Amino acid sequence: MTASPDASSQPVLLDKLEAGVLTLTLNRPERLNALNIALIEALSAAIKRAAEPDCRAVLVTGAGRGFCAGADLANRAFAPGDARADLGQSLEKGINPLIRAIRKLPKPVVCAVNGPAAGAGANIALACDIVLAAKSAQFLQAFARVGLIPDAGGTFHLPRLVGEARARALMMLAEPIGAEDAAAWGMIYRAADDEDLMGEARIVAERLAAGPTYTLGLIKRALAASASSSLDAQLDLERDLQREAGARDEYVEGVRAFQEKRPADFLRKGAGA
Repeated sequence: MTASPDASSQPVLLDKLEAGVLTLTLNRPERLNALNIALIEALSAAIKRAAEPDCRAVLVTGAGRGFCAGADLANRAFAPGDARADLGQSLEKGINPLIRAIRKLPKPVVCAVNGPAAGAGANIALACDIVLAAKSAQFLQAFARVGLIPDAGGTFHLPRLVGEARARALMMLAEPIGAEDAAAWGMIYRAADDEDLMGEARIVAERLAAGPTYTLGLIKRALAASASSSLDAQLDLERDLQREAGARDEYVEGVRAFQEKRPADFLRKGAGA
């Protein structure tokens, strides 16, 4: 798959599948890839595209000098007596289905944060499975600055990543955190030199794409459940998912590779059946 000839006008670019990796690029660089309806819809459609069998992993990044500045507020205007928009309804129709789709996609999603990630843009990144960021990048829970609460799953993911005390401070003070501190706090996987970011992110995505994709999807299911599970419930889920994994040819290939002292070839025909 390649981008269309008029790609410059597309809110999300879908780059051709290489080594099973589908690269999605947020493409409103003149607005730091701020979220509008068109971009949210295009990204949601791209995640649905990633569910097709030829895609084994997803890499998400931003065009230009930023990852995503959050909601596009440029055209928001308030006049006396105007009815206020129902922001809850907007979330229910737009960003919430997107976050659910990223979390439920049974394939790994890597995010390369190439610049500022603010508001919902930061929380879209945190919804991905593995996040790398350029050392110059910053994450900002900007919501309180405009009188809103964090959305796009921020109040769910951030405290689980950095702890409640740090999450409270980041959200209430609305102060930015740099990529290196974000990595040290456990918010993201790794901070990379700016010029190395995309190369490192592609290596990670291609490694995942070459792995046992079905099993990685089961890992996502187990981790998603763990936040609200008791130990007994999680042990039961691990039992069920392990039964499912053990019935797959990915497991057979992994064991054979171990016994034969060679790298597993999960792309081999039948290995993922």
